[in-house]
Amino acid sequence: MNDIDWAAMADLLEDEGEVHRPYVRQAIDELSDLRPRRVLDIGSGPGVAACQLAETYPRAEVVAVDGAPELLARAEDRAKHLGQHLRTTVAEFPADLGRLETADLIWSANTMHHVGDQQTALEQLSTLLAPGGVLALTEGGLPSRWLPRDLGFGRPGLHFRLDDAMNERFTAMRAELPGSASTVEDWPSMLRRAGLVDARSRTFLVDLPAPLDEAPRRCVRHWMQRYRSALAEDVDATDLATLDRLLDPADPDGVDQREDLFFRTAKTVHYARRPQQ
Repeated sequence: MNDIDWAAMADLLEDEGEVHRPYVRQAIDELSDLRPRRVLDIGSGPGVAACQLAETYPRAEVVAVDGAPELLARAEDRAKHLGQHLRTTVAEFPADLGRLETADLIWSANTMHHVGDQQTALEQLSTLLAPGGVLALTEGGLPSRWLPRDLGFGRPGLHFRLDDAMNERFTAMRAELPGSASTVEDWPSMLRRAGLVDARSRTFLVDLPAPLDEAPRRCVRHWMQRYRSALAEDVDATDLATLDRLLDPADPDGVDQREDLFFRTAKTVHYARRPQQ
């Protein structure tokens, strides 16, 4: 993957995993007829989803796979605390996929867009599926929302302008990845080109109403801090001032204190199966 210090983001990734648990549960429920013996969570981070998979499939060998040993240590601690058996493997995506054993279920969330040639990475990923095995891949959905359109200060519609600026940043990031290859991101079609069948997509809602609990509120603060840092040269002075006020812990209208802070997003999961041989 591109050069991101994922270990330094461990707290955010763990909070984010907790916030996203509702969609992961819904996505796993789509596979209620599956009885996997081996499950891989590729790009597992600190293991929140991997532990959900271990809870759902207690008889399976569940393996959390990530390139950051520090995050896998957190996954091990989480599993131990929950009384679950979870294996971990240090492996970079997609460079080290050839070292992994096949699985009946592969879960991978928000990893593919960090790879320049997504189609080739999908083809590599598909070879890890046992005959009849299922790939569940999270990519896309809808942008997150946390705040009312009109905050009571600044210009209304801040979220929409941040979306536009972040989309430009995302497009530039994709273009700068090694081996970057443009492709129509029609994931079911891409999965079929990778040799898989029964490709389909489902979108799941995460809707946490106001007032937010501590962990999702921390998530919102982390994300807004990243926006403030990444977009300092891409949004106007008025919006920067609004972000600064939202991030001021002493301001009653900031994200740490305001009672109307919510969290709402939608995540799209793409499923496909390797044909029986």
